[in-house]
Amino acid sequence: MLSTPHRPDAATRAVPAEPPREGARPRADRVPEGRRGRLIAASALGGALLMLLHAQIPNKAGQLGSLFQTFLPWAGLSVPVLLTLAAVRRSRLAAVAVVAPAVVWVSLFGGAIVDKRSAGGDLIVVTHNVDEANREPGRTARALARSGAHVLALEELSAKSTPVYERELAASHPYHSVHLGIGLWSTYPLRHVEPVPIMPWTRAVRATVDTPKGPVAVFAAHLASVRVTPATGFATARRNEAGRNLAEAVAAERLPRVVVMGDFNGTSEDTALKPLTSQLRSAQREAGAGFGFTWPASTPLVRIDQILVRGVSPASSWTLSATGSDHLPVAASLRL
Repeated sequence: MLSTPHRPDAATRAVPAEPPREGARPRADRVPEGRRGRLIAASALGGALLMLLHAQIPNKAGQLGSLFQTFLPWAGLSVPVLLTLAAVRRSRLAAVAVVAPAVVWVSLFGGAIVDKRSAGGDLIVVTHNVDEANREPGRTARALARSGAHVLALEELSAKSTPVYERELAASHPYHSVHLGIGLWSTYPLRHVEPVPIMPWTRAVRATVDTPKGPVAVFAAHLASVRVTPATGFATARRNEAGRNLAEAVAAERLPRVVVMGDFNGTSEDTALKPLTSQLRSAQREAGAGFGFTWPASTPLVRIDQILVRGVSPASSWTLSATGSDHLPVAASLRL
């Protein structure tokens, strides 16, 4: 008897698998959409909390609070980075989470990117760390003479450079006083010029400037430098102590109109300087355009040179061009 070959019916015939689409993951490796981008979302929310609660970051274990607050404006760069990662992962969860740090950053610094400068003002002040290693103090002095400032506060004057500034500024700013590296030059008479003991050696002076609209107390200061070392981290103890001592002197000032300016080696966001900054207003914050970064002069990353006021109104605030120092000069026009 002849046998016939077995033919499977249509229901049992093997159907060849559809070849995978180019670039598609194997089905077993696919990540559910709800789990995609969780790490990115967590990073975004964590970054938002850090920015929102930056004032509560403790200054322990290397002064981490001051270090983070110094570079706080740059935390906004995390937003486009995280958004790009969310797009790569195709994660709606991560994209939505990135909104949180964006909103926090705008709430903290959105006002800084608005140009708040206005015309007018009765007193123009400039502060500049002229850098004791500056090889061209004459060029720096001539640039300051052309700045239009009524009052100049200069820090890091050396024994060698001080006569250069005195000579170059004599015509434009006939009134001046220098105390161990801190100097004031003015177009208006100076009275009661005296050192302020914020450190064991002179790093601040106080003077009364007799303007046409009455006396103004002017403080010029250079707080202690900050050191970054592997052993201590972001070392700010001496700077913080100098800031507290200056804050006490400013709080005791009897004149109603006060200008405090100089190199603070810290930003206005640094809570370690709050004893000083809490009793004054930042000219840059109220009447500037942008962040007004001042250091380093070649590629400014932070604003550590400040003009703070009490009893006067800032009309405008700006940075001047580089002069040969490692800091940029900063200026403000004030209404008395």
